Amino acid sequence: MSDVLKIIFVGPPGAGKSTAIRAISDHPPVSTDVPASDESRLTTVALDFGEMALDDGEVLRLYGVPGQGRFEFIWPIISEGAIGALFFIDARHPTPLDVLDGYLESFADTIRQVTSLLVITHGDHAAHGFDSLKLIRHIRSKGLEMNITQIDPRQRTDVLFALNMLLESLPNTATGARDAA
Repeated sequence: MSDVLKIIFVGPPGAGKSTAIRAISDHPPVSTDVPASDESRLTTVALDFGEMALDDGEVLRLYGVPGQGRFEFIWPIISEGAIGALFFIDARHPTPLDVLDGYLESFADTIRQVTSLLVITHGDHAAHGFDSLKLIRHIRSKGLEMNITQIDPRQRTDVLFALNMLLESLPNTATGARDAA
């Protein structure tokens, strides 16, 4: 493995990226959240950054990508060097496929280069007609491959579960559930 183990957290404002990083970071993460102009209370305007030690002594660096489209210029910079990506989608959104499409398009190269996982949040308050199988089919129709899970980003065990799914899917690596848990 590389000396730098970098995972990016991608998705729209309010989907739970910052919350998930806070849930698993060994130290209080660096956060650039400010009051939002949309439905979420806070939004990230630069990035979130946390770290988590793995059992083998390596450190996993956690980068939260700002979700608002106006920060799209910084997405490739933050994504550079990542070994994996967690894509967060808020199940409460009335049109999750439309939201997902924007991120699939903007991060298509990243998805093709690194292991990625689609993380559904707020499933307990899902919008009418939310269907995770439809999301999987939609991703595959774009020629992309990505596993899917549902978590509560406030729960450390849920976030670790998603992170373990991602790490266990990495090619040619010993890093996995035993290391992150």
